[in-house]
Amino acid sequence: MKIQLFAFSVLLSFSAVAQEQKEDEKELDPITVTATLTPLSVSKTGRNIQIIKGDMINKLPVNSIDELIRYIPGVEVQSRGPMGAQSNITIRGGTFQQVLIILDGIRLNDPLTGHFNSYIPIAPSEIDRIEILKGASSAVYGGEAVGGVVHIITKTFAAKNLKDGYRLNSQLAVGEFGLRNVQAGAGFHKNKTTASVGLITNNADGQPLRGAKGFFNLTTLSASIKQEIGKSWSVAYRFGFDDRNFNAQNFYSSRLSDTATEYVNSTWNHLKTEFRNNKHHFSLDLGSKKTLDQFQFNKNFSPNVNNSKLQQALAIYDYQLNENTTLTGGSQFISRTITSNDRGDHEVQSAGFFALMNTKIKGLNLNPALRADWNERSGWILLPQINANYRYESLLFRGSIGRTSRDADFTERFNNYQRSNVPAGSRIGNPELGAETSISYEMGVDYYLSKSFKVSTTWFERFHSNLIDWVRKPYDNMPRKVNLIPGASYDLASNITKVNTTGIETDLQYNQTFGANHSVTSGIGFVWMRSRSSDTIPSLYVSNHAKEFINFFVNYRYKVLGIGINGLYKERNTPVPVAGLVPLSKSYFLMNIRVDANVNSNFVLFAQADNVFNKSYSDILGSVMPGRWLMCGLKLNLQ
Repeated sequence: MKIQLFAFSVLLSFSAVAQEQKEDEKELDPITVTATLTPLSVSKTGRNIQIIKGDMINKLPVNSIDELIRYIPGVEVQSRGPMGAQSNITIRGGTFQQVLIILDGIRLNDPLTGHFNSYIPIAPSEIDRIEILKGASSAVYGGEAVGGVVHIITKTFAAKNLKDGYRLNSQLAVGEFGLRNVQAGAGFHKNKTTASVGLITNNADGQPLRGAKGFFNLTTLSASIKQEIGKSWSVAYRFGFDDRNFNAQNFYSSRLSDTATEYVNSTWNHLKTEFRNNKHHFSLDLGSKKTLDQFQFNKNFSPNVNNSKLQQALAIYDYQLNENTTLTGGSQFISRTITSNDRGDHEVQSAGFFALMNTKIKGLNLNPALRADWNERSGWILLPQINANYRYESLLFRGSIGRTSRDADFTERFNNYQRSNVPAGSRIGNPELGAETSISYEMGVDYYLSKSFKVSTTWFERFHSNLIDWVRKPYDNMPRKVNLIPGASYDLASNITKVNTTGIETDLQYNQTFGANHSVTSGIGFVWMRSRSSDTIPSLYVSNHAKEFINFFVNYRYKVLGIGINGLYKERNTPVPVAGLVPLSKSYFLMNIRVDANVNSNFVLFAQADNVFNKSYSDILGSVMPGRWLMCGLKLNLQ
């Protein structure tokens, strides 16, 4: 609390000085599509939404999309490996399966496991913006939209009113431990055609681990094209390829015999058709994702080989009833399949039907929504939600209440079901899992001190029933024992009767231009959370989220020089120590720095230091995160 009050007072003082400067043209109330599916300014959605421009990944000391998200105020990213190897994205104390990842309007959440949700098949050069919606949104998006939504919107799919021309950019970085990173992108627009292509590849021999090195070879390639047809129609297509080979030691277990490696390869196809005419807007999205996962615990084990497929169709129709009211309706179909030597062969279908309204009544903005979801395992469920906000001068009051749901993924249901002998301490799936549900509500206020400075505070609470998480069970209490060791203990995927999460979050955004030479873009978030469970034995991921959490980013430019800084502080429950492994860190502080200089209008030199203070820490189980890592490089931009 002292840290929060100190930071708040400093920023207030800074704002008072900024008020005397020229009013900034940068908008703190941008247009978003994530909360209600139709374009609205953030202040009209009734939600706490953070929006980060895609070019920030080249201005801040980050090397991948999940690292950028890690420093967005109020978002907790629990990392297993560096530079995109693997991360769990959590919002408001939920598990990583309770955050929905969306790319250009359709979902990416992996049917095999939520651990792959941070594998976003898009290169940074193609990103227009990232919208982070905090809190429940199942009434709009269905399952997994429990703790929040991460929506990546690309330049090609968002393209409108563009000038003819091209853009080229590239970045090369080298550093310690055999680091070799490349980012590149190209874009083109002429008349009614827009196209782009992008690449990011992060590679390193890695820092030393227990008897191994934390190597990684991570490559994402994406390409897209959009064609306008006449005045009303457009067609867009995207292809994505994601290939990852990395050391996965103690990513999923806390055993000393764990010297795991993992290979994950996925392809992504998305076809979108849109029609716009006066008050009508219709869109149809078709998406397909295929993933191959090969995981080998150590050289004495044969690898798990999992092939999963996600296919979906989403239709949305908007009608603008009048200048104050828009009606939206739609339907969604999702098919998830898996073939696996570890989890078996399975398929599950689901569908959803939803309706929303955005309306304004005498200064009060209301956004009610209702969704009916069907899942062939758990049946039908109704998911209502309403958001509201009211603005009085510089203050915006907002509130929301809604119901959410989530069905178990294939790992939670069938992990280790096909193996003949499962070692003690392993995770065991549970086919009898029921769907989890929750009621979430929040109340908040946004204070616009100026066009440059915004403060948002939100109180939130979530009441979960049958939450799905991993709980340690002795052999005698396991529902299925055919391939287990008598007397051993295992982590069983379980429904926890009740879990209540309460929290307060405060976000500050400050964007300011001082004359022609100075500019600042920054954000800081403070989160206080507590979760209470009806289960006397702490579950794995619910007990792992931060109790107090601060993260921040700042980018400052003066003429040809720029400096980007981001960091985080995390405090959580005291973890149970595991003999022989680096223990989970109860608390830690991290900071990264990047300094760049424009050689001319096209070339930029930069130097970067990750984990400046060389902090030794672990976020999950015994997976050790890297210490200080130094690198430097060159950027080229042409347009």
